[in-house]
Amino acid sequence: MSWKEFFYFQKSDRRVLAVIIVVVAVVLSAVYLLGGGRETTAISADDSLAVAPVEYRGYDSTRHRPWGGQKRAYAPRPPKYYQVEGRVAELFEFDPNTADSTQLLRLGLQPWQVRNIYKYRAAGGVYRQPEDFARLYGLTVKQYKELEPYIHISAEYAPAATLVPEREHYVRDTLAHPVKLQPGEHITLNGADTTLLKRVPGVGSGFARRIVSYGQQLGGYYSVEQLREIEGFPVESLPYFTIGEVSLHKINVNKLSINEMRRHPYLSFYQARAIADYRRMNGPLKSLDELKLHPDFPPEAIERLRPYVEF
Repeated sequence: MSWKEFFYFQKSDRRVLAVIIVVVAVVLSAVYLLGGGRETTAISADDSLAVAPVEYRGYDSTRHRPWGGQKRAYAPRPPKYYQVEGRVAELFEFDPNTADSTQLLRLGLQPWQVRNIYKYRAAGGVYRQPEDFARLYGLTVKQYKELEPYIHISAEYAPAATLVPEREHYVRDTLAHPVKLQPGEHITLNGADTTLLKRVPGVGSGFARRIVSYGQQLGGYYSVEQLREIEGFPVESLPYFTIGEVSLHKINVNKLSINEMRRHPYLSFYQARAIADYRRMNGPLKSLDELKLHPDFPPEAIERLRPYVEF
């Protein structure tokens, strides 16, 4: 086969090839015309708010290589900040909580600082005193000292707590917060109500109620040491009590039933039943000493019960 026959195409094939060539040419032309140029719009020098981009520092395009491994010049990154040129800073009274962007730019602030102020206010931030404005990022000491005399915060942005008048004289609520006893002072345990008991250091409303309730169950206190029987009672509070006049309510163990006797804190069910059994078998009790041989009545149990028993 000759080389002429190798490049020979039929008529239909030539038409298809011609269409493909035309399409490729149109696509390449469109790409070149629409995306090939990277022109920038010139900024008029007459515009007082015109900005010039700050060149990106420290960027070396030759350090970046495409996938092929060859050096390739990349387009410079877009600038991060802008510096305002051609403007002279003015000094005038302003409120950083209400000043608009035009006023803030006239003061010599950079556009990115103005954006930070707007973001701070949009997030609910409030400048309550001139010193708060000194926290603005990028603001130098020199700039702040020049602006400080012109910063005037409106009274509307002051804390609402300033509207509450200060009390001229504080009157202590002695019911909710009673005045505590000083070392050396005492209260009488028998007959003291909860209000008086709360004056004892370490005794609050809870312990005061439990002291009164336990005294009623016992029939009165005959010793300050009985307060130790209250669970969790602070022993450091004992020196503030005196027993005072002892007038105890006594129970007659020869007349009460088992259920009535067991109501007393110093008598258990088994002890009350032992007393009832003794009465049934031996007659009325004349002394608690008659129960000494019973296993439910050790000597300490008899002695603490003795002041509350009558026959």
